[in-house]
Amino acid sequence: MKKCIIPPGYQNKLSLFETEISIKKVKDFFQKSLSYELNLTRISAPLFVSEASGLNDDLNGYERAVDFDIKTVPGNFAVVHSLAKWKRMALKKYEFPMHAGLYADMNAIRRDEDDLDPIHSIYVDQWDWELIIKKEERNAEFLKKIVRNIFRALKKTEEYINREYPLLSEKLPEEITFITSQELENAYPELSPKEREHAIAKKYKAVFISQIGKTLESGEKHDGRAPDYDDWDLNGDLLVWYEPLQQSIELSSMGIRVSEESLDRQLTLAGATERKELPFHKALLNKELPYTIGGGIGQSRICLFFLEKIHIGEVQASVWPKEMIEYYEKHGIKFL
Repeated sequence: MKKCIIPPGYQNKLSLFETEISIKKVKDFFQKSLSYELNLTRISAPLFVSEASGLNDDLNGYERAVDFDIKTVPGNFAVVHSLAKWKRMALKKYEFPMHAGLYADMNAIRRDEDDLDPIHSIYVDQWDWELIIKKEERNAEFLKKIVRNIFRALKKTEEYINREYPLLSEKLPEEITFITSQELENAYPELSPKEREHAIAKKYKAVFISQIGKTLESGEKHDGRAPDYDDWDLNGDLLVWYEPLQQSIELSSMGIRVSEESLDRQLTLAGATERKELPFHKALLNKELPYTIGGGIGQSRICLFFLEKIHIGEVQASVWPKEMIEYYEKHGIKFL
């Protein structure tokens, strides 16, 4: 099958029961490490928000949210795509101090996911995190500092889980490499954006590609980003190279959030100035919200990576085409 990949000689290193135990170990250890590295406190988060609030993440701008009405509450509601905007409001509401932040378990349904393959699912589970910063810290060097802290949490997690399960191997390099989307296009002009990601991740094993959403010199964008949460000059994706699947895997999308100036500019560039009338956008433009940096880190993605699985269905419970399930089961690989 086109989207079913089983490397030659592949053997699952953990039984189904061991996998369930190891998933919890990875998640518990990583979220503690992340909390320590970024000074975060866990809080509760919504599964859905009011469509009129403007709080849902628009992703690339075309994905449909799962929406519904409620018998006893007026209005329409939508399952979150992420908590990118909601977190910033929560930091103000809970009166977090400077250089402190929050993280939450975020569960989403991406009904318009184009590819159900070894690393893509309609079910998204991630740690959404957000940290208050000073306006003068809205720069590339501060972004890199936070990325290095996250990478340190990933390294600690790998070391821990490999001690727990000695059959697992070391995959992360000692340091993460930084490159802008324009530098990446210059380095591999003949490749597509996705092919460039594979090439740079294979070369360095772990890489942070910054300035996602900007229009490149070629006239194209490396990837789409909604205009109203990340600053397109100060964001990026953290990718690792995954040898079993011979491809890069994005573990995190993150960035310094828009200021009132960059929000106004990006809404204009995106032709979405009508959003200025939404509650979240009004508050931001009126300087009522803190300056922040934040992102999402895929829970199933890091479990797949650290536990050396070859399909995300091995580390999360979701739905898949029947023929895909049968194909993997025929090769002794069971989905949750």
